[in-house]
Amino acid sequence: MTTLTAGARRNASTYAARGRRARRDAAARLAAMATLWLGLLLVAYWWVAGGGIRDLGSWDSALLSTGRLTGLMASVLLLAQVLLMARLPVLEHAFGQDRLAHLHRLVGFTSFTLMLTHVVLIIWGYAGGTIPRVPAETWRMTIDDPGMLLAVAGAWCLVMVAVTSIRAARARLRYESWHLLHLYAYLGVGLALPHQLWTGQELLASKASTVFWWSAWATAALAIVVFRVALPVQRSLAHRVRVSSVVAESPDVVSVHLTGRGLDRLHAEAGQFFVWRFLDGAGRTRGNPYSLSAAPTDDTLRITVKDLGDESRRLRTLAPGTRVMFEGPYGRLGDRARTRDKLAFIGAGVGITPLRALGEALDYQPGEAVLLQRYRDEPLMSAELQDLARTRGLELLWLPGHRRSSDSWLGAHAGDADDRTSLTFWVPDIDERDVYVCGPTAWTDEVVRTLTAAGVPPEQIHLETFSW
Repeated sequence: MTTLTAGARRNASTYAARGRRARRDAAARLAAMATLWLGLLLVAYWWVAGGGIRDLGSWDSALLSTGRLTGLMASVLLLAQVLLMARLPVLEHAFGQDRLAHLHRLVGFTSFTLMLTHVVLIIWGYAGGTIPRVPAETWRMTIDDPGMLLAVAGAWCLVMVAVTSIRAARARLRYESWHLLHLYAYLGVGLALPHQLWTGQELLASKASTVFWWSAWATAALAIVVFRVALPVQRSLAHRVRVSSVVAESPDVVSVHLTGRGLDRLHAEAGQFFVWRFLDGAGRTRGNPYSLSAAPTDDTLRITVKDLGDESRRLRTLAPGTRVMFEGPYGRLGDRARTRDKLAFIGAGVGITPLRALGEALDYQPGEAVLLQRYRDEPLMSAELQDLARTRGLELLWLPGHRRSSDSWLGAHAGDADDRTSLTFWVPDIDERDVYVCGPTAWTDEVVRTLTAAGVPPEQIHLETFSW
């Protein structure tokens, strides 16, 4: 009777902690979205108060007025885009990296479209609304107006970032090259600031608008300096992480074992990822995101990486003692997102590695967790997973072979049954579980589609995709 009571108390404590954490994260998401919409509404109000609607009365003044509004909206969204990827802990915890990356992309392309619209409308308006005068007016504004030359340079930086963010372009670039080009977004934002300060009449229209814009720019700059530069450097120096060994898991997959001091102070969780820089020459300037493949301890971390390019291939040659710079931990693929006692892990290829860490670290009873692994030739980390099956009661389901079609995440082993029928046959109570999914983007999309069809609510589906 006493044991049951103690167990009930533990369960009640766990549920209460999950509830508090979920409410905090929900409040943070609501506050973030409300802040963004409030900023947009505020600059729209100042535009109206400054005669924006009145100026719509004639063609050329309407062009200028609409151009100012689109410029204001673009500036707010551009700053929001920077903050979304500034690694702010409150946003990381509330949204998770996959959701932040999606929002960043949506906000980014919207702000870019508004920026181009702003440029076209303003030039056209100053050209008196006549297209033949546009080239001459473009030249005059660029050369004569204060800050415009810098704004043009900043706009070209943002154009380069936007073009290389299109999926077709990203597919042709190495991650390291894409990441370096993407950093030009910060330069583009910085070069646009003088233009707004010197020629943006809305910035100085009132004390409130001046305070708003200066605060917004300062907050974005401070967030980048603190969370993308200062904090990673401070943590890397304090924890002194080094490579302890490199172990081959398969012909094209290696595990990098890392040691450091006081790693518990990072509060890293299984399922999260870090951005790693291995200081052995070329690695000094190349940061790559890799998930933890084992539960972190007070002095050890481990990542498992597949050979997908120059940087990942280089990891198998790392020498013990190699120093490591890192950013993180990041991501929400862990206990923080959990809402149910029962669990299901679905992974493909190297995507199984953070799920293996979760299978080790999360709290569950025998039979409450099942892991489905899709693989082509041999399952990855099968010995470690079988050990978890023996010691933790993790149920394992191997799904071998090539995908049977582009609209299925299963192989020929599933026979003629559709994906939903197969999944619900293997895991009948899938809709009662938290489902953690990790793998290539196209494959993951099919898994999520199947889970949705099987009745799994969106809040019980937790993702980590291998995309950038």
